[in-house]
Amino acid sequence: MTSAVTDLPAPASPPRTHRLRRVPSVVVELLRFCVVVFAAAAGYETARALAPDAGAVLGPFDAVTVGLIVGSGLGYAVGGVLGRLTLSAVRRTERTLHERPAEELVTGVVGAVVGSLAGAAASWPVFLLAPNRLALPVLCFLGIAVGLLGYRIGASRCEQMLRLVGGPAGVAPRRSTASALPKIVDTSVAIDGRLVDVVRAGFLHGRMIVTAPVLSELQGLADAGDELRRAKGRRGLELLESLRGERGVTLEVIGDEAPEVADVDAKLVRMCLDRDWALLTLDSNLARVAAVAGVRVLNLHALAQALRPPVVAGDEVDVLLLKGGKEQGQAVGYLDDGTMVVVERARGFVGRELPVLVTSVLTTANGRMVFARPVVGPEPHGPGPRPRSD
Repeated sequence: MTSAVTDLPAPASPPRTHRLRRVPSVVVELLRFCVVVFAAAAGYETARALAPDAGAVLGPFDAVTVGLIVGSGLGYAVGGVLGRLTLSAVRRTERTLHERPAEELVTGVVGAVVGSLAGAAASWPVFLLAPNRLALPVLCFLGIAVGLLGYRIGASRCEQMLRLVGGPAGVAPRRSTASALPKIVDTSVAIDGRLVDVVRAGFLHGRMIVTAPVLSELQGLADAGDELRRAKGRRGLELLESLRGERGVTLEVIGDEAPEVADVDAKLVRMCLDRDWALLTLDSNLARVAAVAGVRVLNLHALAQALRPPVVAGDEVDVLLLKGGKEQGQAVGYLDDGTMVVVERARGFVGRELPVLVTSVLTTANGRMVFARPVVGPEPHGPGPRPRSD
């Protein structure tokens, strides 16, 4: 009995995988070469000191040659380990300094030069205690290792290095952020009273400066005949007193450094320009004028606007209702930022997108909750198409 044999293509053999040979690092081999030269010289000097007149001790090789060969072999083995350990340490440092700007390259080069000089200075006593053939590899090894370390340190401390070498190198230091500068406190910020909460939340820290004209304004308000103005002045003085005891903040009171300027706001702008300080204010008009003049401004009103709720009472938004709520007739949906929206009289609209009118916004420790009611009218008896009005 014969069976028909169908000509089928032979199964494709799995592709051969070629193991890539590890290419030795140039830096590792340079470091290894330094260790080999040092170990060979050490073996040579040791053999010459122990057996200066010995003849052949291993076949045709005398003691000095044997010391040279043994030292070279040990240096090759130990040099590879030392070189790779050094390179691994440098690579671990490099991971934390990835994608640095050009300014850091300049400071890194300066650090490498300083490090190389420091390594050469550290290895100089070896030249006094050992022959040159022993001291030279030590000099090269320390020069490479400490120079590489100096480059990493110089790149990571870019700001401080640029202040030292930025002028001669032709690179200006990067401008500090406004939050890192000393900040002049405006009268409007002191009166508002929310500055302490912002400080306690960690958004403001460092040196804060209160000028004599601002204190005079607050004292004038506190002594005013109007009860409302008097309350504002007292609140401002109490805030400054509370601010002095906050951690992370240094409150400093200075005199009038712009006596030729009459207006208090203009005095603050002039002092910020003269001393390269930032202006901390809640007055939007003053913030605009100061920004036009070139002052860096920290506007707490702009911060409050950036952190305001995504919706407020009276807004109309579209919400996809996903499930029923805890109370009868409620349905629950979510805004794009994850804020929960509880819609009254909308359980029959679950699974549909519904325009709702926001009635209130509740802020809790776990986030915000929005309460709303449907815009389309009363809840239908069950799921179905949205009712139309003819």
